[in-house]
Amino acid sequence: MSSHSVQSRQLVHHSNQHEFEHQRAEMVSWQLQARGITDPAVIRAMLEVPRHRFLPTDCPHLAYADAPLPIGSNQTISQPYIVAHMLSAAQILPSDTVLEVGTGSGYATAILSRMAMTVYSVEIIPDLAKMARETLGRLNYRNLHIQLGDGYWDLPQHAPYDRILVWAAVPYVPQALLEQLAMYGKLIIPVGVNHQEIQVITKRPEGIETQTTIAATFVPMAVAARKLP
Repeated sequence: MSSHSVQSRQLVHHSNQHEFEHQRAEMVSWQLQARGITDPAVIRAMLEVPRHRFLPTDCPHLAYADAPLPIGSNQTISQPYIVAHMLSAAQILPSDTVLEVGTGSGYATAILSRMAMTVYSVEIIPDLAKMARETLGRLNYRNLHIQLGDGYWDLPQHAPYDRILVWAAVPYVPQALLEQLAMYGKLIIPVGVNHQEIQVITKRPEGIETQTTIAATFVPMAVAARKLP
């Protein structure tokens, strides 16, 4: 390959990166901050993480759209505002250990890794777990651990978790996740069947406190062939 061709490819790559950075900044400004997202850690992380790298190769031009997008295996990457809303509701601290249920493409995992000390993420679909590991590895995210398995049962060995975030809908809040939540910890989870609402659940010495925030639409939680508790 000639030096001219190499230089041309480098210029195109640089141009694309600049355009994606511009789109990411507009996403944060118009989709997040304009809708009331103010948490500085959330804003900073969503400005840093390249959402287009977590999508199939045929749709990076849609990466910063105000919509969920397909990632294969009948799953989606959530709308940026929903991701930001749930992360803001979690009030994540830099010292937190986080459990993520539903790795998906790894996009939210990457954002969590920029906000928390350690992230444990579980994904039940093998192809998605493999894709997420590869993407996160290429982008050099290191303070996270992805496990193939069932989010209801398969990561209790690292509990208690300061924060738990669930990226798929459940008909009711699983007791197994409440048991893995640290005292004063927060569980952020979409609950419902046909109509879902995001719940913020805080564990306190006097009991469980539940706050409902906004309506949302998520794919149903995929679970192993075991009866839910």
